[in-house]
Parts: sequence; C-alpha cells; structure tokens
Amino acid sequence: MLTYIISFGVLLAFALVIFCTIKWWNLRLVGPDPVGLFTFIAILFTSGLDVGLIMFPIAFDFPLYADVATEPAYGFTNPLALEFGFWGFLIWAFYFLTAFYFCAIEPRVKFFQHGLVKLINNLVIITTCAFTGALFLIYMPYYIPEMGDGETVIPAFYLICFLVILAASYSSTDIKYVKILSVGSTLVFFALIVGMWINAGMSGGEFVDTVSLVGGYFGNIHKFVIPLTEYHEFYLFWWFAWSIMIGQFTSRFVGGLKTWQLLASLLVFPSIPLVIWFSVAYYYHQNAIDMTGLVNWSMTVVGILFVINSFDSLIRLYTDNLNLTTDRYGKVQYVLGNAALLFVLTLAFQSQWLQIQWVGTVVICLYIACIAYVIGKREAISDMTETRPLPAE
Repeated sequence: MLTYIISFGVLLAFALVIFCTIKWWNLRLVGPDPVGLFTFIAILFTSGLDVGLIMFPIAFDFPLYADVATEPAYGFTNPLALEFGFWGFLIWAFYFLTAFYFCAIEPRVKFFQHGLVKLINNLVIITTCAFTGALFLIYMPYYIPEMGDGETVIPAFYLICFLVILAASYSSTDIKYVKILSVGSTLVFFALIVGMWINAGMSGGEFVDTVSLVGGYFGNIHKFVIPLTEYHEFYLFWWFAWSIMIGQFTSRFVGGLKTWQLLASLLVFPSIPLVIWFSVAYYYHQNAIDMTGLVNWSMTVVGILFVINSFDSLIRLYTDNLNLTTDRYGKVQYVLGNAALLFVLTLAFQSQWLQIQWVGTVVICLYIACIAYVIGKREAISDMTETRPLPAE
C-alpha cells in the first residue's frame, strides 16, 4: 500500500513541476526576505538536507547498494550512482515545486492559513524535525566509537543530542543566525571534503574516475522516479515529509529568480557539492580507508552543524506559524520549551513509535487537498504574469 501511495505522490509532484514551469516560465519570484543566489543556495542546501547526508553513505548505503546478491534491484548501476540518485538532482524538484508555490500562489489563495491545514502542517514540521534528531542520535555511536562500543546509544549521546537541539532552539530566536549558520556550514562542509580528500591521498585522476560513475544515474534517471526497493521508498517518503516545510521556509529568501531559473538552480547547484562529497566518500568505501579519529570526529562536527541548521529553520517555521514567538513567551521559555518538546519527540522516533512514512503520507494528502483548493480559487492566480508576486504574510 505504501508503495502505491508514494508512487502516486511522486508522479503527481513531477507532473505539477512540469505544469508550473511551462505555465509560469518567466514569472519573477521574490520572497519577503530576498538574498543573493549564493546565500539562497547555502540556506537551501543546509536546511534541505540533514545529518543523513554525512552519516549514511559510507556506513550503510554503499555496502547495501553493492550487495546485489541480497538486493538484485540495485544491479543496474553502481553504488555511487545509486547514492546520488537517492539524494541529488531530480529529487530537488520537490523543493522547487513547494518554493514556487509559497512564493507565487500561497500569498494569493492562503490555503495554509486555514486552521486545520495550519495545524496539520505544523505537526508535520515538528515531527519531521524530531526525526532528524532521531537519526542523529541513532547513528552517533558509529561515528564516535571512542565514546562507546560503536553500537549502543549511551547517556552521553543523549546529552549531546539534547544540547544540539538546545543550540538550534536558541539560534532560531533571531533570523540573522540562519544566514550565518547556512553559509558557515556550507564552507565547513567543503572543508570536510577537502580534508578527507587529502587524508585519503586521492589523486585528481582517481577523483575523475570515481566521479564519472555518477553517469550511471543520468543514464538510468527514469528508474529513480518510483521506488526501486523498500529502502528507496523510505527515502522518497523522507523527501516528501520535508518538501512543504522546506519550500515554505526557503521561499522567503528567493531573490528575483524567474521560475525556470529557480528550477535550474535547485536541480544543478545543490547537486554539485553532492557529487563531490559522494565521490570522495565512495573512494573511502572502495579502498576501505580507516576513518577512526580525526575523520570521524570531523564528520560528526559537520553532521552536528547540519542538524542545528535543520532544527533552526524548522523551529523558526512552526513557531512563526503558530505564533509561539519569543515576543510572546520570552526567550528562556521559548528556547527551553522547544528543546524539551523536540527532544521528547526525538526519543519517540528513536524507539520507532513514529514512522517517517506516516508523515510523508500526510504530506501527500496535503498536496491533494491544496490542488483541489487552488482549482476552486483559480481566479486568484489567473492574473499571474511576469510581475513580482505578492509578499508572503
């Protein structure tokens, strides 16, 4: 049943991407807090990805994709192409769709301002935020084996997770932090790649040989549209769970891009660092390079920054939506209240009491309801031309 749900959701989303791009090709998109392209991409990249980008490839994904005897569905291409397909290029069209919607359409129809819709949307944001924390907590033992046995979540990891959530709750109190965090995290991420490249002794020729394997994705791009396996299905639900809230958050920073430029930017620019990162990570996997010590700690630090970025943007989003602001409750109550709520939900996801597939299903239902509502309000968007969209409220 879940496979049918996510397949329908993905096909619907891509159909909407094509429709919106063709119909409003040259519409100029401006959010209420426009920034330059580099800052926008940095905000999108660090907010739209989470700790799984750092923690999954070497530890779990590459070995899984290479084991075609256990999972023959992965046999049509190489593990690097599969990893990129699960994280890069086409999948970012989801974020384009929602960023476009919140820039151009939502200010006119106000679907997400309705009480029930607002409640559901913010529950999605809160639970998905906690899912990010749970991933960080669950996979921390692998990356900091010096603090445990490499398998068990010990009390120190719970403390680290709570402190990370606390830091994100504090940073969400002022909009200036998101720009600093996003640009800083992007630069630190590139520094991690360079450091791991040097540590591996990877030559330019070896990098070219490795990165060329990504061509296996583009040669088989159609196979990534609907689920290949249950694991791929999990990834697609994960992307859907993030799609509305990331579009809602990043749309405020769009700085005058036309529709086609926004789509091209989201497909291409985030994919470049992903290709480089996965290629270096795959080289580590292929050559069984030791990662204990400085490499693991460096990856953990970058992972922590990504978690703080994700939490920061999502906390800011749902607190603004629900008017749970520092002005209303004070900074101390705001920070501690958000930290406590998200840490409890993180523990719920860690125990698998909650599932990201459920959240993704709810988001698909929101897509359907939104389409029906917009069709009923189509006169509100009938005059959308190349003029600047109305500012978001």
